[in-house]
Amino acid sequence: MGTYVVERRVLVHAPAERVHERVADFRQWVSWSPWEGLDPALDRVYSGPDAGVGSRYAWSGNRKAGRGSMQVTGASPDRIDVQLEFLKPFRSTAAVVFELAPTDAGTEVTWRMEGEQTGLMGVVGRVVPMDRLIGKDLERGLARLKAVSEETA
Repeated sequence: MGTYVVERRVLVHAPAERVHERVADFRQWVSWSPWEGLDPALDRVYSGPDAGVGSRYAWSGNRKAGRGSMQVTGASPDRIDVQLEFLKPFRSTAAVVFELAPTDAGTEVTWRMEGEQTGLMGVVGRVVPMDRLIGKDLERGLARLKAVSEETA
């Protein structure tokens, strides 16, 4: 058992507002989330406001997609906080933060996930660090977020 932090960043050649719209609205995650496509028949439920604090997204899918939910718990022009809860294939919670830092070239986006490894994941984490398990997913998601945010730049 122990805590983990996984963090990746990318420079997006688009204004922070455009990136913010794609992160703060869970309905837009289908265009960039690295986990899209794991289950073509994924069941999605959105609740609360369309975007920002209180918006919620729950999913249930096949073995690869699992089941869980996310809720935006904080939002400002330069930051979006999300509480993530996995129910299947294992129970886990994580604090997810997206930081948006305007630069001369666009927006530097940092995606950070922090949590505790308990139960089966605590055992797996001793052998395979979380950074190795989900780091590539965050990189793939940031690359997709960059692409969709720059499309209309």
